[in-house]
Amino acid sequence: MAKFLSGLIAAALLATVPLSAPAQQAIDAQKPAIVLDVASAIGPAAAEYIHSGLADAARRQAGVIVLRLDTPGGLSSSMREIIRDILASPVPVIAYVSPSGARAASAGTYIVYASHIAAMAPSTHLGAATPVQIGGGLFGGGNDKKEDDKKDAKTPAKPEEAKAVNDAVAYIRSLAQLRGRNAEWAEKAVREAATLTDSEAKDRHVIDIIAADLPDLLRQADGRTVRIDDREVTLRTQGLAVVTLEPNWRAKILAVITNPNIAYLLLLAGLYGMLFEFLNPGGVLPGMVGGICLLVGLYALNLLPVSYAGIGLLLLGVAMMVAEAFVPSGALGVGGAVAFVIGSLFLYRGDVPGFQLSWSVIAAATAVSVGFLLIVLTAIWRAHRRRAVTGDIALLGSAGKVTDWNGEAGEVQVMGERWRAVSDEPLRPGQPVRVIERRNLTLVVKPAATSPHE
Repeated sequence: MAKFLSGLIAAALLATVPLSAPAQQAIDAQKPAIVLDVASAIGPAAAEYIHSGLADAARRQAGVIVLRLDTPGGLSSSMREIIRDILASPVPVIAYVSPSGARAASAGTYIVYASHIAAMAPSTHLGAATPVQIGGGLFGGGNDKKEDDKKDAKTPAKPEEAKAVNDAVAYIRSLAQLRGRNAEWAEKAVREAATLTDSEAKDRHVIDIIAADLPDLLRQADGRTVRIDDREVTLRTQGLAVVTLEPNWRAKILAVITNPNIAYLLLLAGLYGMLFEFLNPGGVLPGMVGGICLLVGLYALNLLPVSYAGIGLLLLGVAMMVAEAFVPSGALGVGGAVAFVIGSLFLYRGDVPGFQLSWSVIAAATAVSVGFLLIVLTAIWRAHRRRAVTGDIALLGSAGKVTDWNGEAGEVQVMGERWRAVSDEPLRPGQPVRVIERRNLTLVVKPAATSPHE
């Protein structure tokens, strides 16, 4: 019993003794370094990918998260979602602009400023964080501005522009102050669309590390202290096992449907499918496929910066081209095509790389829409005007022959069937007649020679 108690006391004392540095590194080395790759525009798909990646890293108790960036910019809404996730992450995040030749322009600059540690590979750059679409929530593509453009950026021409720029300045300055980075240059990046290379960013205290590759980054980050919530955390990153996370199924689907060209085509496919189902009920397949495409397209457009004027013009163009099939005039078709093209051009607001419609897609969609609608809808219109071959409508005006007659009633053969018939005129067996009316199971006929249809 005494030996047992002494063993418990010894174990408790050992638990209170701090581990040596090699022992601590051995424990930390068991934690992975999670790598998330964003090599496209910042949008809903990137936000979903980073959100799930940060959550996965927290579940794995990762030692660090490396957010590898190569982006021209993107949507303000998605950028702010990503930054909120980074600020709330219990695992330190390193923003790493990589590989050489990459950039973290516009929205990417904000993400770099928000991360616990900022790093860049040689021959990379960041900056140009001026909002390019006032009211659209967009950030531009990181193109360097000339001096005249910079002067204009300092003094926005409209109050709405000044409001958007000042809001962006306050946002990036707050991130700079949180992470202890250069707030003055951050403001310059917004107001003047300024950019910096990797060495310039390091000299101006915009970033913390210039690393040639991922192992070099983890080596340089080792031992640095970052603040997470209200506590200081010392990074132990050297020798960590690197695990690269791929986007989950939801992020992959979002990447496809939030492509502006795909969302545009889904919307058109949905409109045409529903239109053909309404004009020709019972087809089922066009309505089913059209309904699915329309709902998915509308969901995608809800995530993108769309213009209601563009959607209105697009719908007007389709409606006018449909009207041309029923009321041929030429003017409706031409006007519909023009409205369709203008609506397509105005569908998305702003000039953000990765969130623009392709001219070739617009041209192809317009040509196919005009041709397909005119051909198919004209065929449907002609089918509705074609004389029916079954039912009561088919009987009216049909030719027949008297098989038996007595006075004002008898039997006639019409469309291969024998019918009871009546007539105001005397008839004889074998005489040709024409049906002018149906009364339940009795036909009203007249001699064919005196029929008004002759």
